[in-house]
Amino acid sequence: MDPADGLIASPHDVNRRLRESAPVHRITGTDGNPAWLVTRYEDARRALADPRLSLDKRHATPGNYRGFALPPALDANLLNMDPPDHTRIRRLVARAFTPRRVEQLRPPIRRTADRLLDALGPHGTTDLVASYAAPLPITVICDLLGVPEDHRRDFRVWTDSLVAPDPARPQAAKEAVAGLLGFFTDLLAAKRKERADDLLSDLIAVREEGDRLGEDELMSLAFLILFAGYENTVQLIGNAVLGLLNHPDQLAALRADPALLPAAVEEFARHEGPALLAIRRFTTEDVTFGEVTVPAGETVLVSLAAANRDPARFPEPDRLLLDRDTSGHLALGHGIHYCLGAPLARAETEIAVAALLERFPELALDEPDSEPRWRASLRARGLAALPVTYATQRRTDAPHRRTEKIL
Repeated sequence: MDPADGLIASPHDVNRRLRESAPVHRITGTDGNPAWLVTRYEDARRALADPRLSLDKRHATPGNYRGFALPPALDANLLNMDPPDHTRIRRLVARAFTPRRVEQLRPPIRRTADRLLDALGPHGTTDLVASYAAPLPITVICDLLGVPEDHRRDFRVWTDSLVAPDPARPQAAKEAVAGLLGFFTDLLAAKRKERADDLLSDLIAVREEGDRLGEDELMSLAFLILFAGYENTVQLIGNAVLGLLNHPDQLAALRADPALLPAAVEEFARHEGPALLAIRRFTTEDVTFGEVTVPAGETVLVSLAAANRDPARFPEPDRLLLDRDTSGHLALGHGIHYCLGAPLARAETEIAVAALLERFPELALDEPDSEPRWRASLRARGLAALPVTYATQRRTDAPHRRTEKIL
C-alpha cells in the first residue's frame, strides 16, 4: 500500500513508520502525482531552506507534476515563487504583518471572540469549529482585507472546496476558484475607486523605490492572504482546543498559570499543526537525503507533521507538553518561505483559547469516546467538527473542584 493512503486517516502512525525506515520515501499523492516524502526533522529543516528545492513549477520534469491549475491572476503568489521575485514581493507586503500592526489587532480580535462566545449562551452543546474556531479567523482576516460582511459566508464554502474537495462534486474546486477570482476582481476595483483603512487599500498603494505590485500580483496576494490566513488559523485553534481536552493535566496547568499561554501556542502548533505537508517543491538538481538521491525535476513533499514529532528532536513527541522547548518547530515553515502571517495566527490562537477558557470553566468533549472527525485532506490538518459541552459555572458536585484563578 502506498504510504499516502494512510496519511489522511492516521498521519502520525504512518509518519512514525516512515521516519524509522528511511529518510525519504517515494509515494503517489491523492492527486495521482508521484513525489518524494521527507519525514525526519533534520532533513525536513534543511529541505525547507535548500535553494535547490524550488517552488517554481517550471522546474518540474514534464509530466511529473500535474497540479490543480489556478488562473494566472491567482497563481502568481508567494507559494509559487523563488528569489528574486519572491524577495521583491515579500518585501513589499511584509509591512502589513509587522508585530506593531498585529498588536493593534488584538483588541478587535478579543471583541470578536467575546461576541461569538456571547452567542453561545451560558451553557449547552456546540460544534466549536462551526460556532467559534471558523468564524473568528474569517472575521479577522476579512476585516483586515476590507471584505464586506455580506460576502464572508461564501469564503468557507470556497476554501473547503479547495482544501478538502468533495469527490461527489468534482467541479466544486473550479467553481470556488471562479468565485474567488470574480470576487477579488470586483473588490480591488472598488478599493481603487475609494481607498479605506484596510490591507487591500494598503497593498494597492504600497511602493518602495518606485516598485509596486502588478495586477496579478495584487490579486494572487489577496487570495493567498485570505486562504492561508484563514485556513491555518481555523485549524490551529480547533486543534489546540482538542489537544487541551485530550490532555486534562495540561489544561489544568494552563488554567492555573495563564502565563504559559504564549509558549502553549507554540506547542499546539508543534503537536498538531495546521498543515501536514509544506508546499510542494521541485529539485533543480540531484539532492541526497541520507543514502537516497532524489533526481532533478522531481517533486518533494516535506512532512511538517512528521518532523515535528521526530523523537530525535522532541522527546515524547506524541504528548502535549506546554512547558517543553519547542524552539525550531516547523509548523509554520522555515527559511525564506516562513509563514508571513505567523504573528497574526499566533495572536488569534492565543486570544481564542484565553477567551474560551475564561468564559467556560466547564468545557469538555461531547463525544469523548469517539475518534476526532478530521477533514479529508492530505495537506491540511484540521477538524471537520469539534462537538463540546460548556458552561460558565463549575458544577458544585464536580470532583476535584478547582478554586484557583482560571484564564
